[in-house]
Amino acid sequence: MLHSSDHVVVVGAGFAGWRFVEALRREGFGGAVTLIGDETFAPYDRPPLSKQILVGKWDAERATLATPERIKDARVTLLLGTRAVGLDLGAMTVRLASGATIEGTHLVIATGTRARQLSYSANTLLHTLRSRSDEEGLRDALDRIAPGSVVALIGGGFIGAEVATALHTRGFRPIVLEALRRPLVTALGEDVSTWLERLASDVGIELRSNQLIDDVVQNDPTFTVTFHDGSDLEASAVIVGAGALPNVEWLADSGLTLDNGVVVDLHLLARERVAAIGDVAKFTWSSVLGAESVRIEHWEVANVHAARLAHLWVTGESLEGLMVPYFWSDQYGKKLQMLGHPRPDDAVVRVSGSPEEGKWLALYSREGVVSGLVALSQPRALMMSKHFLDAPTTLRDAVALAPWAN
Repeated sequence: MLHSSDHVVVVGAGFAGWRFVEALRREGFGGAVTLIGDETFAPYDRPPLSKQILVGKWDAERATLATPERIKDARVTLLLGTRAVGLDLGAMTVRLASGATIEGTHLVIATGTRARQLSYSANTLLHTLRSRSDEEGLRDALDRIAPGSVVALIGGGFIGAEVATALHTRGFRPIVLEALRRPLVTALGEDVSTWLERLASDVGIELRSNQLIDDVVQNDPTFTVTFHDGSDLEASAVIVGAGALPNVEWLADSGLTLDNGVVVDLHLLARERVAAIGDVAKFTWSSVLGAESVRIEHWEVANVHAARLAHLWVTGESLEGLMVPYFWSDQYGKKLQMLGHPRPDDAVVRVSGSPEEGKWLALYSREGVVSGLVALSQPRALMMSKHFLDAPTTLRDAVALAPWAN
């Protein structure tokens, strides 16, 4: 348990790190808190970057979480534009790129993820969308090209689809280049990815699957994307949405267990006074189907992590109850939502709507037990069915109850 004499150091000033600071104060912790972030911006929410800000609905400042008033209320020392490069567990000190060190009694690792880079000739000139700096750079590039220009998006996953939607709204011609046979097939499975396949063309966005890219070359001012079959595509800008990697390199010599993230236990602890939360944490997740080690890049997971760790450290008590991951994506004029963390090879049955209607609800199941819910533009039906993940529910019972029909 924390005492007023303790100093909590949080590395990572993104959503998870900031929510943890706020949760500490809500729980009544009165000691020192230092929040370290490598970006120069005060903590902000990332989902609006591709959903509202790029399209022009929001000013970037509207996504700020740590306003001056909230920073004052949180009584936190903010070290922004400061990169952590090492951790000494014995001395409980974080080493900074400047050579300085920060010592604490408790440490939270909330360094999140970064956009995966691909190896192309024009790599340094290609855009990603993971941070405010990324958004600013992309917006500046788009301001320099004419409406109707082709913009190539490498990767048709969640970010690729959301950015393509924003570009289309702004009058550009996005072309989505997906390496797999269908976007999201490895995330959502064969059936669900098939139901989503038509969304891009329904709004006039070109989606090309099975695209094997050899290189992207700058021609100044345009770019040429060359494919394995010898064809090519000229684009005024190229954006890469190829997934994300956890930011753990700075912990390589720390002695912590790293395995596609920082490995933590059921209580999010990597050591007695060291924890990891949010996208960077590989944690033990308990669900209706048992416990498994996972790393989940969801906004809601980071939010729950922050609240649960703060409660544990301040009160000494664990918050009970299963955590049900929640994810949403606004793409091609539709809202895709998911509850749970089903595997792509789980069985899936559509129980409401159809792809032709442009709205539907489906249930995933494993060994006959509901493992997840996914919906397209059916938010009420999805949330009415959430209780199927609060306790083990057979698929037969769920279909018989059919709360989405009410």
